[in-house]
Amino acid sequence: MSKPLKQIHLAAHFPGVNNTTVWSDPAAGSHIEFSSFAHFARTAERARFDFLFLAEGLRLREQGGKIYDLDVVGRPDTFTVLAALAAVTDHLGLTGTINSTFNEPYEVARQFASLDHLSGGRAAWNVVTSWDAFTGENFRRGGFLPQDERYSRAKEFLATANELFDSWHGDEILADQATGTFLSDARAGSFVHKGAQFDIHGQFNVPRSPQGRPVIFQAGESDEGREFAAFGADAIFSRYATLDAGQAFYTDVKSRLAKYGRRPDELLILPAASFVLGDTDEEAEEIAHQVRRQQVSGATALKHLEFVWNRDLSSYDPEGPLPDVDPLVSEDHISRGRAQVRMYRDPVAIAREWRELAEANKWSIRDLVINTGNRQTFVGSPATVARTINDFVQADVSDGFILVPHITPGGLDAFADTVVPLLQEQGVFRTEYEGTTLRDHLGLAHPDEKRSERVAS
Repeated sequence: MSKPLKQIHLAAHFPGVNNTTVWSDPAAGSHIEFSSFAHFARTAERARFDFLFLAEGLRLREQGGKIYDLDVVGRPDTFTVLAALAAVTDHLGLTGTINSTFNEPYEVARQFASLDHLSGGRAAWNVVTSWDAFTGENFRRGGFLPQDERYSRAKEFLATANELFDSWHGDEILADQATGTFLSDARAGSFVHKGAQFDIHGQFNVPRSPQGRPVIFQAGESDEGREFAAFGADAIFSRYATLDAGQAFYTDVKSRLAKYGRRPDELLILPAASFVLGDTDEEAEEIAHQVRRQQVSGATALKHLEFVWNRDLSSYDPEGPLPDVDPLVSEDHISRGRAQVRMYRDPVAIAREWRELAEANKWSIRDLVINTGNRQTFVGSPATVARTINDFVQADVSDGFILVPHITPGGLDAFADTVVPLLQEQGVFRTEYEGTTLRDHLGLAHPDEKRSERVAS
């Protein structure tokens, strides 16, 4: 007996802070004007997507001590953008990345509870940690925490925020005009938390919000990150969008849930995915090739090579061969604030491997960066892309995808108009929203329902 078809979850990531966004394309718009965010969100809602996602960068990244202006840099404050989008959308979930290393639980809990009220129950929090001292220089705490400590802080941060969300039960506000009684309990919102990371007590001043708590997302790929997601997240972002790697990640993370008393369907796996559409598969492949060359100009290729070489390579020809000189191995890196630097643990070995690749394929520096960088996840006609997405979800590569277009704000339009209808025809994606909150869209229980289940058992 075949298992029932899984329903696909789709979300939209408004891209920024990375060179995959082709901001130099004539079709590209602003990354700071509200009209861009509004267009993008309305397209996602028109397509009946689950949510819109905003990443966060807490410091402008540098190359050789200067802002890397070939990248997209800067972003308005996450909460400000999401609150504004709540006013121009009715159903779309609103997910923001907020750091647990440099913020405080009371402050963040108050902001998310407020957003959940303003949006009618559509708020979600992507809980992240900060890994580098460079970013920490912007904050009073300064420095950064080792990986084990930052996840310990994040775990207690989330637990403390949940205590604040739960300090209101939802039935305290009477607002009885006849008697003049507003609250049934004058101690509503009271909390006391004493732990290794936080020692706070008082009264939380935002009443219980429609979702009880925001939906919790997590984006860590490390073992600590996966364990953190299994402990307390509702969804985990993944970079594993290929068949074999995706299935392995899916199985690993889902298998960790039982130790925390959770079922596999209580944590969604949602990889980021880029796409290129064409009238035919062949046309889409041609467009994809052009897009990759737009994403990696000659100047950008040199900057990316510097991630490994840790040297100023501006004198090299990007259409010429790779440098003969070996990378400079040093704790003091030319690229600051870029996560990619952590990927190259042995830069000398990487350089040797890349030289061999370039020689074998007759690649220039630019060719190498284009061909070793991230390629589009889904390329083809709308029918091909729709079929591939559905095949991957049914094969437990993921529970859906967070789509990252290379053009904003209009890069999602074609997907909404051509791919989504095909998924709807296959019966694997909604034609209308069936609930009002983001938890409804994602098929997640309200925290109060989970609490009742635990009490009953």
